[in-house]
Amino acid sequence: MSAAEGEERIPLARPVTGEREEQMLIETLHSGLLSLGPRVPEFEGALGRWLGAEHVSAVSSGTAALHLAIRAAGIEAGDEVVTSPFSFVASANCLLYENARPAFCDIDPRTLNIDPEAAAAAVGASTTGLLPVHIFGYPAAMPALERLAADRGLWIVEDACEALGAVHGDGKAVGARGNLATFGFYPNKQLATGEGGALVSPSAEAKGRIDSERNQGRAPDMGWLDHDRLGFNYRLSDLACALGLAQLERLDRMLADRERVAGLYGEALGGVEGLDLPCPDEGGDRRSWFVYVVQLPRNTDRDATIRALRERGIDSKPYLPAIHLMSFYRRRFGHRPGEFPVCEDVAARSLALPFHPGLTEGQVGRVSAELAELLH
Repeated sequence: MSAAEGEERIPLARPVTGEREEQMLIETLHSGLLSLGPRVPEFEGALGRWLGAEHVSAVSSGTAALHLAIRAAGIEAGDEVVTSPFSFVASANCLLYENARPAFCDIDPRTLNIDPEAAAAAVGASTTGLLPVHIFGYPAAMPALERLAADRGLWIVEDACEALGAVHGDGKAVGARGNLATFGFYPNKQLATGEGGALVSPSAEAKGRIDSERNQGRAPDMGWLDHDRLGFNYRLSDLACALGLAQLERLDRMLADRERVAGLYGEALGGVEGLDLPCPDEGGDRRSWFVYVVQLPRNTDRDATIRALRERGIDSKPYLPAIHLMSFYRRRFGHRPGEFPVCEDVAARSLALPFHPGLTEGQVGRVSAELAELLH
């Protein structure tokens, strides 16, 4: 069956932009200050106030934020860092940039986040840090991981790139617990700046180092030729920050719309036999909806399902593959199937459905009906 004639294709994701974003971009263009201008500190301050975090650095991507965060944490060559194999690959790759190594551990089958008991078992003689990922916007078990870090003398960097707006059971916003924490602003994220990210620091001193390293290691006084440390070109432009400021003004509404769409999916797909839906909030933890990922019934041909949905005008994607089974990681570290069975089972069955704040009830109904028909 192909998509009905005249039916619009439903994309996997779509950013929400409008007149306010256009206005902010035009004002910034007319200012003549497209980089290293006033929009960067304005955006950092506004984001910090929204999060409840004092020290925020805007950077060129979530990946750049992760790289700068582990450097600020004190990573050294040869270190091992316990992290999740079920994540976007940047959370592991950033460790390799510093000649460190990810020590993967299995995930919790409900939340799909790092399992604190598995993390504790993965800590070895060379382990110096923990890098938990708040996958798909659901808060990781930070209190347990923070106790582990305190007991073993480990640093923590939180990958909150998918979790802007999520809240822990103790009422603290994800990314505002006093740890180094990163956010990403790719177009499918809760807040979109095109490309971009941010890094929350626990102190003014850490922010000073990060702000220097994102700008080629330039000295704090911005002396043009005075570079007193190794740095990178990880700046975020004023144009991107202008988008971010406009997006922050509507962020609460966009988060509510994402929650509405997730609720529609839950109602439409809740009765489909064998289909596992995202876990509900529990214990006061509150998800920030980034994507809507289901786990197909076992023995389902996921690739065939994706092709069939595409023929019906619906985009979907296998989300996410297990990092340790990617060809590069298998070659470099000798990883093989069977090491992390929960992660591997989830990764083999996960399917991201169309998800963004503008999806209508009719579109969700169409996606859900087509998927249910294909599965049964």
